Amino acid sequence: MINCLFRDIISLTVLLILDPLFMRKLTILFTIFSMLSINAQTVKKETKALRVEEAPLIDGKLDEEVWKNVPIAKDFVMFEPGDGDPEPDDQKTEFKIIYDNTSIYIGAYLYDSNPNKIMRQLSERDNFGTADFFAVGFNPNNDGQNVYAFFVTSAAIQLDAQISPTNGIDYSWSEVWFSEVSFDEEGWYVEMKIPYSALRFADVEEMIWGLNVHRRIESKQQQYTWNYIDKSVGNATQYDGILTGLKGIDPPTRLSFSPFASYVLDSYDGKTDNNLNFGLDLKYGITDNYTLFATLVPDFSQAGFDNVVLNLGPFEQVFSEQRQFFIEGADLLQKGDLFFSRRIGNSPVGRSDVEDEFDDEEIVDNPQETKVINAVKVTGRSQKGLGIGVLNAITENTYATVQDTITGETSKIKTEPLANYNVFVIDQEFNKNSFISFVNTNVLREGSFRDANVSSLVFRLSNRSNSYRLSGDVSMSNISEDNETERGFASKIKFEKTKGKIRYSLRHRFADDIYDKNDLGFQRSNNYNDFLGNVSYQIFKPTKRFNSLRVRLFAGHFRRFSPNVTTGNYTQIAFNATDRKQLSYGLELGTNIGERVDFFEPRTEGRFWKRNGQFSTEASFTSDFRKRFAFEIELDYRSRYGTDEYSYEIGLGPRFRVNDKLEFAYGFVLDQSFNQPGYVDTLDDEAIIFGVRQNNQIENSFTSKYSFNDKSSISMSFRHYWSTVAYQDQYYELQEDGYLTPHPYQDNNDLNFNSWNLDLRYVWQFTRGSELVALYRNSIQSDDDRSYLSFGENLRDLLEQPNGHLLSIKVIYFLDYNNVKRWMKKSNS
Repeated sequence: MINCLFRDIISLTVLLILDPLFMRKLTILFTIFSMLSINAQTVKKETKALRVEEAPLIDGKLDEEVWKNVPIAKDFVMFEPGDGDPEPDDQKTEFKIIYDNTSIYIGAYLYDSNPNKIMRQLSERDNFGTADFFAVGFNPNNDGQNVYAFFVTSAAIQLDAQISPTNGIDYSWSEVWFSEVSFDEEGWYVEMKIPYSALRFADVEEMIWGLNVHRRIESKQQQYTWNYIDKSVGNATQYDGILTGLKGIDPPTRLSFSPFASYVLDSYDGKTDNNLNFGLDLKYGITDNYTLFATLVPDFSQAGFDNVVLNLGPFEQVFSEQRQFFIEGADLLQKGDLFFSRRIGNSPVGRSDVEDEFDDEEIVDNPQETKVINAVKVTGRSQKGLGIGVLNAITENTYATVQDTITGETSKIKTEPLANYNVFVIDQEFNKNSFISFVNTNVLREGSFRDANVSSLVFRLSNRSNSYRLSGDVSMSNISEDNETERGFASKIKFEKTKGKIRYSLRHRFADDIYDKNDLGFQRSNNYNDFLGNVSYQIFKPTKRFNSLRVRLFAGHFRRFSPNVTTGNYTQIAFNATDRKQLSYGLELGTNIGERVDFFEPRTEGRFWKRNGQFSTEASFTSDFRKRFAFEIELDYRSRYGTDEYSYEIGLGPRFRVNDKLEFAYGFVLDQSFNQPGYVDTLDDEAIIFGVRQNNQIENSFTSKYSFNDKSSISMSFRHYWSTVAYQDQYYELQEDGYLTPHPYQDNNDLNFNSWNLDLRYVWQFTRGSELVALYRNSIQSDDDRSYLSFGENLRDLLEQPNGHLLSIKVIYFLDYNNVKRWMKKSNS
């Protein structure tokens, strides 16, 4: 891996040196941007933290002696929908900060003249619900880019997040901290305890931290901040105020253990597996700013289900990450867009080969995923802005089982060998608004299986006033397979205006026909040379009719790298707005001009399909979600010029909040395509067959949740997706010139596909960081050629198919080294 990494650094450097035009441009741009310093705001509020000897009891009351004589921070201003307006006299906000040798404490007074109208819906952790909230964001490095944010809702629900300009608000980040709320006739109050182990800061005698505090008033859809944030320029993280008074804090040993035990019962079609698992999640602060995360013998049985659909296109379906280890704190690892964590434990690389090569043998078992043995990651950022991220995961050997149909003998075929997945990122931030990074991903598989290595140089440069930004990357891939290595190249560059009501951007993206990052990243396609741009207008202060409004015009010109031909274009205008009554509207109109040349639908390298341009429109409406009953609706319509091909989609999502504990939500989507030509098959004589089809898709989903309190809830999630494809006995052969001519093909390719999932989940957080989770899952998936079935007939047949039943019970217990150490001292004294 190290050799590959250094080789790619050298290769990228050589590439830049050999391209004098690129180097000349890069030199000019660095001269313009890099020598400038940030000055996003000249006036910053300041408050002082007071050291105390006795820690307060976290009960939300703020009536202890320790909170007296502490400096008060106040005078909040509006963040949204307005811009700097003073807070109302009847809803003032004040807060105080104290600290001791173990933690920092926040006490907040959120006054309200009518506390009975404060919205306080219960929800699960890291979910706001329909409730007010109070949030504090600390930036111990005071670098204008990296914030640790802690939220408490009026229902006492906790949320935490890492905030950065690159990744926005990342709620997957999770730490263990303490909070409570209380209410009286003057409003509500928040008391928070943030252990130093939940933060990352340098070991210096006196520190100055960046600080900002937010208050959300849900009944008015208003949010206020302690330090003013100018939404029209820069990023919110650049507008922190100053926290002083922090002296003599010795960063603690940041070490915590989360041992877990789980029982999993998995049953399908009469076959039942029982597994009792034990494992450990670990966090360790290697230095004051860098943290190691490890999961040993992981159990991902309680990850959410994927929303599978019938995929008729040439590209793979993408699913979001559901496994907490790979989600949490992964912001650094996402630099350069080379890392897609679902590749780890994904489908074995040789799975499809088994299905293709063993036609004369019965496939008894062909696993769809590989098992992760362990995974480790290290992330963090120094006080000088140096970020380092490393992830390493190992997956075990995976085998398919095949049976000889004559002798009955079975044999195992290796579909994925022991494999090592690695991500390495080094990222230097500077000027509080810019960075330059090097990213490398590497996959090594045992034996003669495919190996992959991809490297990228990534940068983002903003000028002093945050009014312009230049960003981009240069990437190289190296794929080794069958004793051959292929090296590909890709790049992106974007220039944008980032200040004011009117903004614009110009972008170019390029990849040759060899570039491939799919072993540990996600890449829909390569071989492109595209030019894109957009201009937008938006408001930052409410008008008489609208709280927010944005209009955007987008245009794209798309080309193939090899051969160097135009493949199409697209123009779109989009309008989105929210009015003063909190009703939201959206409208999009888009079109292609002229023919589109599609190199992907034929599924054969070098072949292409020419088709007419398309017109599309999409409209959406969302009601006021503060109300007990709310809904959203979306309508799409698409038609292709000069043909009778068209499609439409209707989406409806009502929600009813019975009370602050119980809520129901329903989702319905109907998507129908008519007279749609598409790829069907490639014959033995290499003829590429297309057919004209009607595709119907219906999706019904239902969720409900009942919260017993802020630490315990039960929820249900259901989804049934049904799709049928009926061909109209009109088949065509794709000609060399890209057009279709009739063909006598007559095979039946109709499809009837179902995906059914039902989850029942109970969560009990019996102490902070420790929880019991019980999950029951019922799943059915079926496919055949009976596209003629009605909805009712299909549903009755589906429920008679073999069902999958999964029961998973998992207990996690959080242990902090510092607390264990204190407990042991007390027990020995």
